[in-house]
Amino acid sequence: MLDPKRKKLLIEKFKTHPTDTGSPQVQIAILTMEIKELTEHLRSHKKDHSSRRGLIKKVGERRRLMKYLKREDPKAYDELMSKLKL
Repeated sequence: MLDPKRKKLLIEKFKTHPTDTGSPQVQIAILTMEIKELTEHLRSHKKDHSSRRGLIKKVGERRRLMKYLKREDPKAYDELMSKLKL
């Protein structure tokens, strides 16, 4: 789980307008950071199957959001992928 300070920094970095907190770009960025944190957690806790299930759900959700963004705004998709290095 991301702490509120890191989440706020991600929102500031990836928002599309001043009051944006829920655009696909912001959601994908937040999910990417959560996926990275869970991956690190699972490297040291190999038998934590409930966290593994949560990781799989987050990866699926991010994949759906990325597919939506690519379909709706390919330019924003390419920009976001380069920023997140995905």
